[in-house]
Amino acid sequence: MYDLVVVGAGPYGLSIASHAEAAGLRLRVLGRPMASWRDHMPHGMFLKSEPWASNLSDPDGLFSLDAYCRRHGLTARHGEPLPIGTFTDYGMWFAGHAVPDVEELTVTSVRPFGSGFLVATAEGESIETRTVALAVGVMPFVHYPGQLRGLPPELVSHSSSHRDLAPFAGRDVTVVGAGQAALETAALLAEHGAAVRLVARAGRLNWNTVPAPLERGLWQSVRRPHSGLGSGWTSWAWSELPWAFRRLPAATRGRIAAGALGPAGAWWLRERFEPRVPVLPAHRLRGAAAGGSGLRLDLTGPDGDVSLWTDHVVAATGFSPSLDRLPLLDREARAALATSGTEGRTPELSAGFESSLPGLFFAGLLTAPSFGPAMRFVHGATFTADRLVRGVLRRLRSHRTSHRTAYTVPRPAGREEPVPVPLPTADAGRGA
Repeated sequence: MYDLVVVGAGPYGLSIASHAEAAGLRLRVLGRPMASWRDHMPHGMFLKSEPWASNLSDPDGLFSLDAYCRRHGLTARHGEPLPIGTFTDYGMWFAGHAVPDVEELTVTSVRPFGSGFLVATAEGESIETRTVALAVGVMPFVHYPGQLRGLPPELVSHSSSHRDLAPFAGRDVTVVGAGQAALETAALLAEHGAAVRLVARAGRLNWNTVPAPLERGLWQSVRRPHSGLGSGWTSWAWSELPWAFRRLPAATRGRIAAGALGPAGAWWLRERFEPRVPVLPAHRLRGAAAGGSGLRLDLTGPDGDVSLWTDHVVAATGFSPSLDRLPLLDREARAALATSGTEGRTPELSAGFESSLPGLFFAGLLTAPSFGPAMRFVHGATFTADRLVRGVLRRLRSHRTSHRTAYTVPRPAGREEPVPVPLPTADAGRGA
């Protein structure tokens, strides 16, 4: 039986695996490394976060984005947007250096089994483990407005559905949304030769300002400190104090997680977007219907109702995290979990990211109502990996005490049986 199975191999899953390996846990890591970044982001996109706030996490800090760039003759400077391709390559490099073998297996089921869990894969393997960390990323939680659901994919798609936007050249495309994904997708579509417009519920678009230099005077630094989620004390608190966020009342946490750091475009995108993309602000989608070779959109705006025809709609409407959208987790287990959140059922978690089902841990988007907005960004992976692995170690100690079972490490070369060793503590090895 394994100590931990990590389901998912994006920034959170890889970071957790690196810390777990350093702590001496018997480990399996299942998933396609950096899948959402490799498969679901169009060519030409840039990372919105600053490079120094976009590190995956290993216990010794050896495999940072800056280390990758220096080793490969690249630059990662504050205030300069980094291509998504560079970040994706960095994640693959991290996986190859900081994580034990990642197995590209598709997990189809996680369910309680005996004193632990049984993890089943589409490839036919069943894996017994004492603990599981679900770091499934964002793709299970793709959100479409209700008016667009059920329409054929040749007419409606999500912004995460496209690796290449070139096939839209010469077509009329409507992008729905007002965040970075909507604005950058619209700009890229225009640059690929599409006739594109943006429909936004917001009365106006918000744009981030050019970041202040890292090296500033004392007064400027105190007034608006830098953080992994942007400048200012509020962003600093969400970025640096997830443990304190967890101590807020559940209702308050839910409201902040749902509304903090709202839709906004990166400062460097504005000059590419505004000359090319017309915007219908303060317009709400009332309905949509297929007709002919296109789609009729019915909108309500400041001047009343309006309809328009378009060849295709791209819904850049984000992700809606909810346990109900995670079918790989056993249905009865999902139903029994203690939950929090205001917009969906998300797991209520301990300080170590453990759910109310002992041994079941969560990471990433589903944890935002427990630990705050940082969990929506790569920056949250460092806090998560350290705390979650310490939580796993505590659970394994509890398991050992209650079941009187020996803890083992993988069999060294030349030995026929696993070697019993003392269970590692939270301060053991490089995982401290």
